[in-house]
Amino acid sequence: MKEDKSKLYRTLWFIFGGFWLTVILFFVLLSAGCLGFMPSFEELENPNSMQASEVISSDGVVLGYIGIQNRSDVRYEDISPNVINALIATEDARFYKHSGIDTRSLVRVLFKTVLGRHRSSGGGSTITQQLAKNLFPRERKSKLGTVYSKLKEWVVAVKLEHRYSKKEIITMYLNTVDFGSNAFGIKTAARTFFGKTPAELEVEEAAVLVGLLKAPTTYSPVLHPDHSLNRRNVVLSQMNHYDYLTDEEYEALKDKPINMSHYTPQSHNDGLATYFREYVRAEMKEWCKHQRKNDGTPYDVHKDGLRIYTTIDSRIQAYAEDAVKKHMGEEIQPAFDKELARRKDRNPFSGIGKDQQEKYLRQAMINSDRYYQRKQAGAKEADIREEFNKKVQMSVFTWKGLKDTMMSPWDSLRYYKGFLNVGLMSVEPGTGYVKAYVGGINYRYFKYDNVRSLRQVGSTFKPFVYTMAIQDLGMTPGTVVPNAEVCFDNGRGGLWCPKNSSHAREGEMVTLKWALANSINWVSAYLMKQGSPEQVIAIARKLGVKSDIPAVPAISVGTPEITVAEMAGAMATFANNGEYVEPIFILRIEDKHGKVLARFTPERHEALSPRTAYLMLSLMQGVVSSGTGCRLNYKYKLNQYSTAIAGKTGTTQNNSDCWFMGITPKLATAIWTGGELRSIHFRNMTYGQGAAQALPIFGYMMQKIYSDNNLKFPRGDFQKPNSVTSEDMDASYFWSEVEAEKNSPDAGVTDIGTDESIW
Repeated sequence: MKEDKSKLYRTLWFIFGGFWLTVILFFVLLSAGCLGFMPSFEELENPNSMQASEVISSDGVVLGYIGIQNRSDVRYEDISPNVINALIATEDARFYKHSGIDTRSLVRVLFKTVLGRHRSSGGGSTITQQLAKNLFPRERKSKLGTVYSKLKEWVVAVKLEHRYSKKEIITMYLNTVDFGSNAFGIKTAARTFFGKTPAELEVEEAAVLVGLLKAPTTYSPVLHPDHSLNRRNVVLSQMNHYDYLTDEEYEALKDKPINMSHYTPQSHNDGLATYFREYVRAEMKEWCKHQRKNDGTPYDVHKDGLRIYTTIDSRIQAYAEDAVKKHMGEEIQPAFDKELARRKDRNPFSGIGKDQQEKYLRQAMINSDRYYQRKQAGAKEADIREEFNKKVQMSVFTWKGLKDTMMSPWDSLRYYKGFLNVGLMSVEPGTGYVKAYVGGINYRYFKYDNVRSLRQVGSTFKPFVYTMAIQDLGMTPGTVVPNAEVCFDNGRGGLWCPKNSSHAREGEMVTLKWALANSINWVSAYLMKQGSPEQVIAIARKLGVKSDIPAVPAISVGTPEITVAEMAGAMATFANNGEYVEPIFILRIEDKHGKVLARFTPERHEALSPRTAYLMLSLMQGVVSSGTGCRLNYKYKLNQYSTAIAGKTGTTQNNSDCWFMGITPKLATAIWTGGELRSIHFRNMTYGQGAAQALPIFGYMMQKIYSDNNLKFPRGDFQKPNSVTSEDMDASYFWSEVEAEKNSPDAGVTDIGTDESIW
């Protein structure tokens, strides 16, 4: 009998020991990676978490992110204790007492949740286990696979606890967790939901964010505010239970509403400087192809968490975007819509036949996402076109917000062609730093970047012609020339004779300053005839214009097509004593640890003499003081802030392209406005000219820049070089002419600069 009992005990001990030996062996093999993927030491030290790259402004503001996941890391010291306390109280109250696996919680889950089926008893995963799941997601979906993944998370959690401190673990967790609204990590979540940094979060705000971790969609304060409020109060209750909040604090906080006034979802289509961020993304993709990490693989701007420090000033950028929205949304587009309403078919196209219109719309169809998706699915061309002609429910862009309507996709293409658009770039003359970049009116619906597109420049090309007159022909602002018709041999047995946009002082002798101020085509043509197209082109090249310019006399009145970016860089040269500084957008690139990977400095060279540059500024100041740009003073009151403002308007034939160049000692801005196609434009001069369509954007923008006391924008005069003499500045002719124009503040605002019919 005793032998039977002894044998039974040995058998039981053998089974018991064998069980634990099997468990130990299982975990050893699991930890070694013999039973499937297990992160190595190197992978634990550098977890692959697809960190987005940050695009950072010169004043330290994160403009946006480039990445698959909208996520950026933050240090423990930069996280509010409110977030830490809320997280621990809600997710893992014994966080500081366990080593990755909380045995007490597991026992509770076993008896209450599994055996007792009490779902409200909570889960057993620690913060460290949740971090393990975030860093190394579960691969298997079956019940057995889930159990296996859970066991693997235990092993990874223990390894993480061995490798990292508690502070590091909680920081890693908060940097990787998904808060919904395309916000990964506490830094992005704080900015998205409350417009704050993690360090600035109040208790109730931290509770909202921690509440989201249970189910980001269900407890979204945007989608389900009531659920979010209840969940926030659960978190506050937990904080009170674990003595992170007093009873009085809890009672006061649980009745507060959730303030979502600063909610700004982060996506590539939204936020500040969207067109600029897309330009930076394209530039960085190219840069990454040629830059290698220590392991020999190329950098990936979408995953490696690079920090891209740019030249953009977030305040100037915001003022530029606000100015575009105010002028285009409240003034220009409503005026254009009224004009379209007077047209029988509301057709945005002018001067082209139905076949050409069909061609343009078909190309827009081919470029659309809808067409691409149907083509990828194998649909035939005829079937796709038929689908485009069927009305469907859709939301379309308006300046007052999205509008739900029934419209065929084909008609929506025509609808979007009816919007006038914008390209704007501002450059700091001395450094070449691009301070503002607006590629269009709304990146989500108008992806085309108008800063980098070729547009006919009209009379804004005339400063190049006048520069030739001063530099090569020895003229000055006070030089008098005939305002008389000038004709050129067109090379085909005929003549090209440009026309003036007004008959002011025709047949008289006028100064260069008056002629440029009023954008007189005859004088530009006269100057061209004294020099040559090649001389003007040579000057444009020195000023950074790389676009093709045909060597024909018609360029004197603005026929070339040049980008906004090139024009901004060229105009900045005049304010920089004639030294051209190539505009740059990126200052330096760092990796996610702060190591500098690259620095960038602009190329620069002397393009003009300081004397020529200053005299040209004097000419263009006349445009603002009494010429086609005088609205800046009498309407926008910029002369109350500074008189050191030079400018040039430009308008092409049929009012298709409207321009304004605005130059101050510390900022040169080029602005283009117009339709996507040149056949889309106003049919009258009330709004269809540079002074009315483009100039006001500069006016509104500079009003805000000058009024911002924190920005402290300089108001001093342009720097006068010693080489400029009193004879150079003799404008006695000019000022007598100004007196004659004083009674007409808008005198000469019409500014049609081109006549292409012969060239």
